Amino acid sequence: MIRRPPRSTQGVSSAASDVYKRQLLANSKTGFSGLEISDRLGINRITVSKYLNIFYAEGLIKQKNIGNVIIWFVEDGIEKFHLPEDFFKARTRYSEYLISKKENLVYTLIKNCFHSTENPIKIITEIIVPGIVYIQTLFDQGKIGKSELTFMEKIISNSIQIINLENVETDQEKNVIVISADGKSTLFSDAIATSFHSDGWQVYSLGDMSSSIDVLFDLDLQKFLTKVWKRKMGIMLIVIFSATEEGLQFFAESVKSIRGKSSKKNLYLVLCGKLEKIKIDADFIDEDLETILQWSQTTFERSVS
Repeated sequence: MIRRPPRSTQGVSSAASDVYKRQLLANSKTGFSGLEISDRLGINRITVSKYLNIFYAEGLIKQKNIGNVIIWFVEDGIEKFHLPEDFFKARTRYSEYLISKKENLVYTLIKNCFHSTENPIKIITEIIVPGIVYIQTLFDQGKIGKSELTFMEKIISNSIQIINLENVETDQEKNVIVISADGKSTLFSDAIATSFHSDGWQVYSLGDMSSSIDVLFDLDLQKFLTKVWKRKMGIMLIVIFSATEEGLQFFAESVKSIRGKSSKKNLYLVLCGKLEKIKIDADFIDEDLETILQWSQTTFERSVS
């Protein structure tokens, strides 16, 4: 079921990770006691117990008491994903669980995938983002209502937070502010903010800033930028998401105003949205999250070389 230990257990002996890699629980119909797992893998019982309790708390495994012994097992019905080959399967299940309002199964799927891959960003780009697009398309087509959309958006937001809670060592020279120009773009901005976080960036996600659209926003944003980028180390990206060209234009103009008053060269503007009628000057414009992440890393590497 699980190919990797939680990130909180990384750095422990490689033998410990075999608890998951050998899929003992997934391949057993009756389950195992902690002592049996310890004996089979030659790992300290205390260490095994610690890992098992972590997975139990996350809903990835179950336990039952037989006398004084705790038996650990994988409950029937819990999907087992082997990534990256099962991304399509996981993406399909994610959308199915969303539409069926099976909230707990959505979270279990994300946790399962999270512990089954070395690249959590792929969970966002290959599973979660397609889910966002799917439910928004259903809403635009009139197949679901606003209440249903809001409920599923909440589930997706919680899915993203499961990954965002990962403890990652950040690089003080890699900084990014993420802004959503409207409510429709918020989940996408949350998704890329979490992706940046997983890639070691210091992230300042502002969410939906549509209520801040006024003539003084550039001053407000400049004050915020000064506080979070005091030492001006490395680079700072300002990434803007918008469902409309007008939204992109407003926030881009605000950033342009800030750049005109700053002598700092390593401040970059990135736009994510469609531009058909309006031409906006930005350092990078694209609708694909992975492409933006790749460009951002390349830009950082060039800035420090």
